[in-house]
Amino acid sequence: MSKHTFQFTSESVSDGHPDKVADQISDAILDAYLQQDPQSKVACECLITTQKLIIAGEVTSSANVDAVSIAQKILNQIGYNNPEVGFDWHTADIQNLIHQQSPEIFNSVVDGGAGDQGIMFGYACNETPEFMPLAISLSHQILKKLRELRVNKTLPWLRPDAKSQVTVTYENHVPVSVDTVVLSTQHTEEIDQESLRNAVIKQVIEPVLGRWLEVKTPKYLINPSGSFTIGGPHGDTGLTGRKIVVDTYGGSCPHGGGAFSGKDPSKVDRSAAYAARYIAKNLVAEGLMDCCTVQLSYAIGVSEPTSIFIDSHGTHRCDLRELEQRIYREFPVTPQQIIEHFGLRRPIYLPTSTFGHFGNADYPWEALRV
Repeated sequence: MSKHTFQFTSESVSDGHPDKVADQISDAILDAYLQQDPQSKVACECLITTQKLIIAGEVTSSANVDAVSIAQKILNQIGYNNPEVGFDWHTADIQNLIHQQSPEIFNSVVDGGAGDQGIMFGYACNETPEFMPLAISLSHQILKKLRELRVNKTLPWLRPDAKSQVTVTYENHVPVSVDTVVLSTQHTEEIDQESLRNAVIKQVIEPVLGRWLEVKTPKYLINPSGSFTIGGPHGDTGLTGRKIVVDTYGGSCPHGGGAFSGKDPSKVDRSAAYAARYIAKNLVAEGLMDCCTVQLSYAIGVSEPTSIFIDSHGTHRCDLRELEQRIYREFPVTPQQIIEHFGLRRPIYLPTSTFGHFGNADYPWEALRV
């Protein structure tokens, strides 16, 4: 049989990317509500542009939260504290437009029903130790390393905004090489592009690629558009929930369309996506298949899923119809079961808003069943 060879690419963005800034503020506000009132119902959205941040959304909670102060703290932590960087929280116009949640939506979840209709997907494969696709895993790792060297000032000319992209070659659905790495990073004016290129290849990318460099040296595209001094919200407007593929699996499986950040766990857009990942990861880890996509669907106000679908991509070693029935019995699939199983009413969401919601062993939905 001839080899089936193809390439697949995934991207990630840094914590200083404007969309991710919006996600972090939304999740920090959510955490603040849950810290005071674990039963809070929150849907928080942000829009950030040149020296302006708009916080909006719907909340039902007994908590007293200062959303503007929380946003200022997050912006300062990221490094947006100077106009030259792309945003200065000290002087920015920050508006809080959060209002009361619709009573009709609130009443739909009182008895444990789903907060909305929707379809959610989870995915896992055995390409990496964390059961994530290789391309998105490497893309995240590159930007984590970039942030580390920016924060500890090893590369003092780095600024917060950055994007990465990794192309992997597969043979018969097994990754065999890393072929192209793209990294665009914001920087100060004093660094020239050649020095920047050499530094990020040697100190950021190659330490992450590790053993893949023994296979081949990838093509490196570092700041391919040239100088990148104007970045952050001044260079590009940011919105909550606009990086849903970065948040998930880098395009390796479908996405139902719903974003995660700023939503409390009664919203199945978020909680059921975590459950679907938990199911997929455990099925692969148990050796029932090498690759798994799980779809869960819900109707507003109804607790039981309207459907469960398992796709092994032809790698299963079990009866899939029987397996789908086992999912109902052995895994948390109603909103209430999911919330209780993973302890989702805790303020645990801010860390998820950067470098993906999956593949991090600290997250409860990443645990393997005993």
